[in-house]
Amino acid sequence: MGFAIGFVLFALGITVSVALHECGHMWAAQATGMKVRRYFIGFGPKVFSFRRGETEYGLKALPLGGFCDIAGMTALDEIDPRDLDRAMYRQATWKRLVVMFGGIFMNFLLGFLLIMLMAVVWGLPRLSDTPPDTMIGTPSCVPTEQPNGQKAVPCTGVGPAEAAGLKRGDLVTAIAGTPIKSWDDLQKNTQNKSGPIVYTVKRDGQTLDFTVVPQQTVTYADPTTKKLTDTPRTVSKVGIGQMLAYDPVKYNVVSAIPASASFTGTMFVNVAQSLAHMPAKVVSLWHAVTGGQRDSDTPISVYGASRIGGETAEHGLWNVFVLTLASLNFFLGAFNLLPLLPLDGGHIAVVLYEKLRNLLRGRRGLPPGAPVDYLKLLPATYVVVVIGGAYTILTLVADVVNPIKLFP
Repeated sequence: MGFAIGFVLFALGITVSVALHECGHMWAAQATGMKVRRYFIGFGPKVFSFRRGETEYGLKALPLGGFCDIAGMTALDEIDPRDLDRAMYRQATWKRLVVMFGGIFMNFLLGFLLIMLMAVVWGLPRLSDTPPDTMIGTPSCVPTEQPNGQKAVPCTGVGPAEAAGLKRGDLVTAIAGTPIKSWDDLQKNTQNKSGPIVYTVKRDGQTLDFTVVPQQTVTYADPTTKKLTDTPRTVSKVGIGQMLAYDPVKYNVVSAIPASASFTGTMFVNVAQSLAHMPAKVVSLWHAVTGGQRDSDTPISVYGASRIGGETAEHGLWNVFVLTLASLNFFLGAFNLLPLLPLDGGHIAVVLYEKLRNLLRGRRGLPPGAPVDYLKLLPATYVVVVIGGAYTILTLVADVVNPIKLFP
């Protein structure tokens, strides 16, 4: 039930994000004197609509996006002669740019507000500060593994490491006198021991020794490749895992503003890197579709993102739920900045081209040129649509047959 609720809530969050993106275009157009003829959420058959002023608002059957119909967005649009002076393509450059950036701005604003919510309620993770390899997370009991990647049998009670006094944030420097430099070293020097093990750790500037009595258990992980098999082997375990991130830092409403701004800047860098690597991820996605292991850094579809939302909700990790939704908004905003039609960035590029062209024509004593002929841009637009559609389908198939799983 928790997964289903999280899945639906995340899908609803995506719908709200798209709706606000289109609201950004609509409100900017209305504020600059343009005519907005229709504002709809979804595509396909119309479920209902109503008219307020000169705009028709409504909902369509397929909640896969939305659109804002601004009169005269291009010179190709059919427009009532009475509205010709309000046609978007005839407006000043700054007005057209405000409208095109309006949707992108709404995604960035929503993402920032979600980060603010995280900062105040749960705290912000330290994205740019990674714990050392041998720092341990919260100790736990030792679950019983199952063959071929089946879900481990849940365990209860106190594990060996916790019973011995090890704590979250302890940095393991040696095991039985052997220096430990990596997590692989830690695992090997734990699993191959059969009696009490002395862990040397650093805690709050002090070096401490803890004697841990390991628990003998069966594992199905290959010692060389780390892949799960159906061949069991008996090893020693103490109930510790690698600490992948420092504990989040909480803020009050005032201090959350600069902290959220800094965190957002870091996320923008990550999003830009993700966009740059998208073409190269085609091979990884195809590998996942054809039965290979799914990399956690491959792109995901709306379904895949909703699935992750369901998993985080099921485990009570609402901070991760909110962070994922914020990341999605930053990605949507940044993706729409790409100078490709039919994305907002493509329309922005056309507007800037027309402005620069007219400035050059003016210096030569010539009148402004005609609006860009979008018919000539249709072939390039179709190429973007086809490639983007194929990429989306590939990502969706990967999310269905080999989804990214946050939890084993």
